[in-house]
Amino acid sequence: MRLYQGIRSLILTLFRKILFLWVRTDVSGNSIEALGLSPEKPVCYVLQYSSLSSRLVLEQEVIRANLPGATTSLPVKNGPSHSFFFLYRRVGRSFRKRQAPVPTPEFQALVRYGLENPEKDVQIVPVSLFWGRSPDKEKSLVKLLLSDTWSVAGRLQKFLIILVHGRNTYVQFNKPFPLKQIIEEYRHSEERANRKLARILRTHFRKVRQAVLGPDLSHRRTLVEGLVRTQAVKEAIRETAVKEDIAPEKVRARAYKYADEIAASMSIVTIRIFEVLLAWLWNRIYKGIAVNNIRVAKETAQNNTVIYVPCHRSHIDYLLLSYVLYKNGLMPPHIAAGINLNMPILGPILRRGGAFFMRRSFRDNPLYSTVFNEYMHVMFTRGYSVEYFVEGGRSRTGRMLQPRPGMLAMTVRSFLRDHRKPIVFVPVYIGYEKVMEGRSYLGELRGKKKQKESVFGLAKSARNLGSSFGKVALNFGEAIHLSEVLDDVRDSWRDEAYSSEYRPAWLNEAVGELSQRVASSINASVAVNPIGMIATVLLGAERLAMDEGQLVRLADQYGDLLKAFPYADTVTLPEGSGKDWVTYCESMGLVSRQPQKLGDIIGLEGSNAILMTYYRNNIQHLFALPALVASLFENKSSLARERIVHLAGVAYPYIQSELFLKYQPEEAEAVINQWIDVLVEQGLLVAQENDRIARPEEGTEAMLRLRILSRFIIQTVERYHIALGILRKNGSGTITAAELEEQCTLLAERMSILFGLNAPEFFDKSLFRNFIANMQKNGVITTDDNELLCYGEGLDEVADDARLVLSVEKRQAIQQVTMLGV
Repeated sequence: MRLYQGIRSLILTLFRKILFLWVRTDVSGNSIEALGLSPEKPVCYVLQYSSLSSRLVLEQEVIRANLPGATTSLPVKNGPSHSFFFLYRRVGRSFRKRQAPVPTPEFQALVRYGLENPEKDVQIVPVSLFWGRSPDKEKSLVKLLLSDTWSVAGRLQKFLIILVHGRNTYVQFNKPFPLKQIIEEYRHSEERANRKLARILRTHFRKVRQAVLGPDLSHRRTLVEGLVRTQAVKEAIRETAVKEDIAPEKVRARAYKYADEIAASMSIVTIRIFEVLLAWLWNRIYKGIAVNNIRVAKETAQNNTVIYVPCHRSHIDYLLLSYVLYKNGLMPPHIAAGINLNMPILGPILRRGGAFFMRRSFRDNPLYSTVFNEYMHVMFTRGYSVEYFVEGGRSRTGRMLQPRPGMLAMTVRSFLRDHRKPIVFVPVYIGYEKVMEGRSYLGELRGKKKQKESVFGLAKSARNLGSSFGKVALNFGEAIHLSEVLDDVRDSWRDEAYSSEYRPAWLNEAVGELSQRVASSINASVAVNPIGMIATVLLGAERLAMDEGQLVRLADQYGDLLKAFPYADTVTLPEGSGKDWVTYCESMGLVSRQPQKLGDIIGLEGSNAILMTYYRNNIQHLFALPALVASLFENKSSLARERIVHLAGVAYPYIQSELFLKYQPEEAEAVINQWIDVLVEQGLLVAQENDRIARPEEGTEAMLRLRILSRFIIQTVERYHIALGILRKNGSGTITAAELEEQCTLLAERMSILFGLNAPEFFDKSLFRNFIANMQKNGVITTDDNELLCYGEGLDEVADDARLVLSVEKRQAIQQVTMLGV
């Protein structure tokens, strides 16, 4: 018997070595730490389908990863001579065998062992294997034959699949299931214990397969034709035909054209080509891609329709997220792309990569709106993963933009219509050390007209590929379940009756709450990098320059501040020290060095002074509350703690709305108190008797740190002060919100020029609009029947509080510019 086992093992080893002369694998989860294996308990691997090639791949990867051996016998009487089994076995005659969910002898022996030895446990590790990870394709019989899909391949088909896709094999080890826990309740029924374990494993493999391959893809033409045949589109066709007095057939042809213009045509061949090209591209222009918290995407994709909602900083965002998901064993999402990207050459390629195209506005085109809504509903209900940018466009300032409600409202309405498939949002922060479009953003912020995308513009951008853009980070935030958001807004939403439009009276409230959670979750996943840290410190210096030694110390100290009171578990901080960060920024050409005998001076020159505000703005929200507390000591040497909390609390709702801070207003008091304690511990503030807090003595290093920290937020408060001053000058009931917004923008732009403010967002019209809207929301101002803004004494209190934050110099500067006499 031993001789037979030895010969058999030798033959299998020979087959494995021959197989891996051709096969190349990409593996995830193959470590004891990732799996969380206990060394005291035996391990048994389980594969879904019976296959010699799958067994050989498993054995090879177990050996490579130093995992407990798949060829080691389990302590199971009459059980397998190896520590793995197949969930399904082949049944039928020799040449017509098929895979079926029939328990294998090894499976049954393992369950029997667990029942007979209740004190023993076995760690069952499911292993999924995909030859090429190809979803069903729509036209090619050859592709269907040679793709690893939802269907099970026969022996000849598997041989051909290995020949074609063997060099693109994906293996995923998953966390173990405890045998003891699974069969605990069926100690007296082996049959029921068998069924339970088999059901759990079948469900697990199905979820992993959907996460990796995506749902079964329909023929695109069938999908497009199906959209036109839906009841909603039929009704829209009828109404359009009557309204425009044209034949229904012509309107139906127009609807078909809309559907064809919108629908993606995802091709696994295109995705694989993208994978190769993008791997080359990233290695050429980036020094590395850091991926954090990817487990959220992997876990969420198994049971839900996933909507990836990244921040939008660059056109590269589209490609980068899909690439990272694919490399981590997840199907790339269908991506909402602006119709402007549906240009010759590029458009068809993006469509095959998963992009579906949408027009910028379709409010006045009900037929197009209906077709697009139906397309999105199909995506959601069939379980396709989708990606869209809630900001609408790319941020030119580095800040998170106010979310636009369109796609979010569409998603909520679809879910109200059919909520059998859960929808979960996965926020993604994409952080660049040097954004590719940085220089063009500078031009647009200075008033240059935004360039329309074109093939020629794309070719022009390709010239940048010889440049280095540093590192890039993708941080996945915590998942947001749409059902939980709706529960918080309207706990009876499941039981309500809806009109055909699915627009309940509380829809706007639900979309508003959802948009705030998405935006704040993205910001709570920020990747702090050396560029952002050095930009933050240098932009806090009066002359945008600093002694190198002092800059290094301040950078380290502000880094320590972030560590002392972490904003969120999903925030990542840069490695190294302040000295390393300065050197790195210099190597990237973003700071200049002026040698000097008493110590080199590091500064920002020319366009870099403005460009670095972009990177400062990426992380500004992390310092918002400590900077706000620090700013209260511009005019006061000491304050009662209660007064500090009150003043910061008054400003908090406006700063929260602008910077998408994660703390709710009712949490602000506790968080502000925590920051006061941290600032005292760090030596930036001094605790006195009678619960008073004082600033450090003038001329000390600690006072310099406090003053620079306050400048991280001071321009935001100045902007509020401008708005309040203009409103009070005009008087209650004399100016509309639009007029106030326009005057604020003009005066802020003028102040920026006169006083050399380098922050382009200082005169951003949308930020004034948001501040005015929040004052209305908080009841500080109201609107009369003529749309004029009215206010009472509450506004004066807010204005007086704002003045306390500003230095005398700043108050006089604003007074001079606005000529308000505030």
